Amino acid sequence: MSMKALNAKDSSALVEQLDELAAENMKLRFQKATMQLNNTARVGQVRREIAQIKTVLTGRQRAESKES
Repeated sequence: MSMKALNAKDSSALVEQLDELAAENMKLRFQKATMQLNNTARVGQVRREIAQIKTVLTGRQRAESKES
């Protein structure tokens, strides 16, 4: 997902998506450990999406703290 699309979402939707991606990441890690993972590139994609969401959320928190 692009950063523009992530910035357009509200924080609650981002947290929900972050939870879903964390669960998918755990599932992929188990599949990798049991040698059942077909698409190994998906692991990197999920980690990248998690990092992007965390970056947007952190930026919003810092902006809020500067305003107060």
